Formats: sequence, structure tokens, C-alpha cells
Amino acid sequence: MSKAPRKSIVASFGLLSAELESTQVPDVQSLATVPSPGPGNRVGAGVIGAAHRAIDDIRAERDQLKAFLAAGVGAVQELDTSFIDPSPYPDRLPEDDASEFEAFKHSIETEGQKVPVQVRKHPSEPGRYQIVYGHRRWLAAKALGRPVRAIEVSISDLDLVVAQGIENANRQDLTWIERALFASRMDDAGIRPRDIYAALSIEDAELARMRSVYRSVPTDVIEAIGRAPKIGRPRWLDLAKMITHEPNALEVIRLVLSKKGDLPGTSNQRFQLALSTITPRTPSRREPTSISNAQGRKLGAIVASAKEVRISAEGALGVEFIKYVEKQLPTLAEQFTRQLDNEKP
Repeated sequence: MSKAPRKSIVASFGLLSAELESTQVPDVQSLATVPSPGPGNRVGAGVIGAAHRAIDDIRAERDQLKAFLAAGVGAVQELDTSFIDPSPYPDRLPEDDASEFEAFKHSIETEGQKVPVQVRKHPSEPGRYQIVYGHRRWLAAKALGRPVRAIEVSISDLDLVVAQGIENANRQDLTWIERALFASRMDDAGIRPRDIYAALSIEDAELARMRSVYRSVPTDVIEAIGRAPKIGRPRWLDLAKMITHEPNALEVIRLVLSKKGDLPGTSNQRFQLALSTITPRTPSRREPTSISNAQGRKLGAIVASAKEVRISAEGALGVEFIKYVEKQLPTLAEQFTRQLDNEKP
């Protein structure tokens, strides 16, 4: 992890707001307004550490943001997209439908990039940058072959993931598995659990559930499945449990997901395919066979499998028939034994 000197979190977060993907140009007054979390994003009582620091610092320093911008620090600049790398903690999986991104790219092409992205200097590669937030705008500019408008900030790895987490709190379209994958990448990078709680606005029980999934379902399998917007936490937990307990489950799933030409078109369908592939199949229900006497009167029905025979009665005569069969069982067993003896060489 990089050890960049810790600056004001407000200065680092700059343009962070729920309007990052809008087409409105933010003014200084709007930049100084602290974005409030969405109604479904309450931070639980157990979330401490970086979340508290971020919220306290933002409230304490909001007035400093105007001076920060007025001084020209963090001014918008145009950067060559080829010198920019994605965040080291990706929080997005590819869309199932590319048309949404194409529409977004078209709006950038026709109306221009209204809102700058935020970047930091790459911690290990001089002359390069990393995205803090604004990946879609960077990708759109890259696809259009034009520079991207950006604000450069000095920000540590810890503040970067908290910044992404705060931005994501105002985005309703991140799926559960994308959030879990974000947690996984922070975990791998050595981010402390309390700071993961802060970045995702979750508590330890939810992180434990996420870990049970991404420690059982490898990243390559998650990426092969995709965002799966209609698949929530319970289904991913089911998949993780199946993989843990079924021998060769991962090998089977990887084989199925590698057949590109035969894969379903949506990530929801790919998830269903992966789960159904390793789900034990229940034996198909056998239809009963009717039992009738010589006069055609129905006595009952029989259902037979490799290990079981069931006979049901039809009326009073059927009940008498079952009693008769029961009495004949010892005789049948004796006849069966004699037949086996006769068949021996």
C-alpha cells in the first residue's frame, strides 16, 4: 500500500457527489455541499474508524473546499487516457447490455464531458495516474480517442477505497456480488476490516457473509458469471455452499462457463447455469401403473423404483388384494431363493 501523506479528506474527495454521472456542470457552491447518504445506506452502530473520520472531516472542512478550489489547487486538467490506469480496487463488472454504455459514450461525444474524473499519481509508476472515481467517463473518453478532464489529488490507498465506497453509497445499481468483489480486493490488499466496513457501509456480519462467498467462489468464476443484478446474497451463499461441499464443483463450473458459444446472454442466466450444473438432480417421479383383475376391475396401482415398491389400494377389493399380496410374500421369497439356486452353475 502506498504511504502518500494524508491530506484533507474533503480536498481528496473534491467533486464527490451523487451527481457524478449527470450532465450538469457543478459550481463551487454545489461542490461545497456535502452529499448526504441515500435512504437505504445507513451506517450501522458497529461501523467505526474510517467512516467516522470521513464524515467528521467532511463536516468540519466543507468551508475549506471553496478556498481549496479558489487557490487553483486541484484545477481541472486534460490528461491522455493512455497514461491512466483503473483503480487498484475495481468495483464494477461488465454490463450485460453494452447499449447503456454506448448511449453514455454518445452523450460524452455530443455534449462533452461535463464532470471531471478524479485521479491520483500512480504510487509505483512515475508519469502515470490511477482513477479514484469516474471510470465510465475515462473509458468513454478512451473509446472516443480524446483526453479526459480530470482533477488530480493526493490520496492514500485507504482514503481511495473510502472515497469509492462513499460514491458507491449513492449508486443504486451496484449488485451484491460487485460489492463483495470490492471487499475481496480490499481484503487482498491488506485493508483492515474496520476500513472495509466503512468503505461499504456494512457491519462485521455482512463482511463475514461476503467472505464466505468470495473465499469459496474464485474471482475468475465470479467474473465469468458477471454482475447478476437479479441474484442477491442468499443465492450466492447457496452457490458458495454447494462449491464447498460438492467434489469437483469448481472444475465443472469452469468447464461450463468456458463454452463461450453456448453460454446464455445474461449474467443472471449464467449464474443459474452454474448453480444448476452442480445441484444434485432429484430422481424423476414415476407414474403409477394400474393393477386390475381378469374382469378388468381396478384393484389399485403400483409404483416401482430400483429400491422400492409401493402398492396402493382401490376400494374394498383393493384392500383385500393388498392383504393377499402381504400373505404371499414369504412364499414369493422362497420361490425367489429356489430360482437363484437353480440358476447357479
